[in-house]
Amino acid sequence: MIGKILKGAIGILGMLIGYGILSLFISLEIIQINKAGWLNLVLYLGVSIIFGIIFFSLSSKIIDKGRKLVRLIENELEKFSAYDIAISAVGLILGLIIAFLLTQPLNNLGIPYVGVPVSIALYVVLGYLGLSIPNRKKDDITSTLGNIRKTPRDRAKAQNRTYPKVLDTSVIIDGRIADICKTGFIEGPLVIPEFVLSELQHIADSSDSLKRNRGRRGLDILNKIQKELDIEVIIHDKKFEDVPEVDSKLLKLTQLLKGKIITNDYNLNKVAEVQGIDVLNINELANAVKPVVLPGEEMLVQVVRDGKELGQGLAYLDDGTMIVVESGRKFIGETIDVVVTSVLQTSAGRMIFAKPKSMVDRAV
Repeated sequence: MIGKILKGAIGILGMLIGYGILSLFISLEIIQINKAGWLNLVLYLGVSIIFGIIFFSLSSKIIDKGRKLVRLIENELEKFSAYDIAISAVGLILGLIIAFLLTQPLNNLGIPYVGVPVSIALYVVLGYLGLSIPNRKKDDITSTLGNIRKTPRDRAKAQNRTYPKVLDTSVIIDGRIADICKTGFIEGPLVIPEFVLSELQHIADSSDSLKRNRGRRGLDILNKIQKELDIEVIIHDKKFEDVPEVDSKLLKLTQLLKGKIITNDYNLNKVAEVQGIDVLNINELANAVKPVVLPGEEMLVQVVRDGKELGQGLAYLDDGTMIVVESGRKFIGETIDVVVTSVLQTSAGRMIFAKPKSMVDRAV
C-alpha cells in the first residue's frame, strides 16, 4: 500500500516538474506559444502527463535509489554525535540566511540570466560552508561558549582540570599503574578503550602459556583498579574500524579526548611525541624516582655474579639499578662495602660504577 502511494506521489511530482520546465522555457521565450486558445491548455496538460508517466514508470528505481540514499545518510550520521549534528544544522541555517541576504540585491537589479545561477551558487557554497566550518571548529566554539558562561572562579578551576589518561595494553600488563594510582600521584579519569580490552582477552586466550599469563595478569590489574582503587575508570567504546593497528587507535582516541596516554612502550612514546600527544611513560617515572647517588658515597651491596669485563662483579639495588663493581668478581656471593666512582644515565636506566672500599682504603 505504501509503495503504491509513493509511486503515485512520484508520478504527481513528475507532472509538476514537467509543468515547471515548460513554464520556464516559455518565460525564457525558448518556446513560443499562442497565449490565447485551448492549445495552450493542451500543451501544458500534455507535457505534464508525459513527465508524470515517465516518473511513474521509473518510480520503482527512484524508490530503491532513495532508500539507498537514506541508508547512506543514516550511516554517515551515526558517525557523528548529537552535538555535531546540532552545531552543523545551526551553521547550515546561518549560511542559508547569509545567502538569502546576499541574493536580494542581485534579484532587485533585474539582470536577466544572471540572478538565478548566482543565487543558486551562493546558496550551495554558503550552505556547504555553514555545514563544514562549525563542525571543524566545534572545539573552539564550545570553548568560547563555555568561557562566556563561566565566572572567573570557574575559569580558574578549568585551568586546573584533570585530563583523561588513556591506558595502553603494555602498561596494563606491566601492573605498576595500579600501585601508582594507589599512591594518588595520578588523577583520573582513567580511560580503557574497548579495543584494548579485546586485545587483552585475545592475549589471555592464547595457546602460548607466557602470553596467556600476561593477558590474565592484565585483566586482573584492571579488575583491581576498578574495584579496589578510588579512581574513576571509563570504558570507551570508540572503535575506529578504519584503523587496523591498536597503537594508531590509541593515538587517535587520545587526540579525540584531548587527554594523555600512559605507556611504557618506547616506540609508541616516540610516535605520540611526533604527533604532539602528551605521554606519561612508566619507565621514565621509575628512573626518575630511583635514589640519587654521587661519586664518593659508600654503599653496602651483595655481589651476585660476574660482569662483562675481566674481574668485574655485578650487584643490584632493591629497585633493580645495576652496580658494576671493579675487581668484584672475587667477592661474588659476599656482601661488601663499595665506594661509588661514577654514575651513568642511559635510556635503559641508571648504571652505577663502584670499587670495593677495601681497595680504596689500601690505595689511600
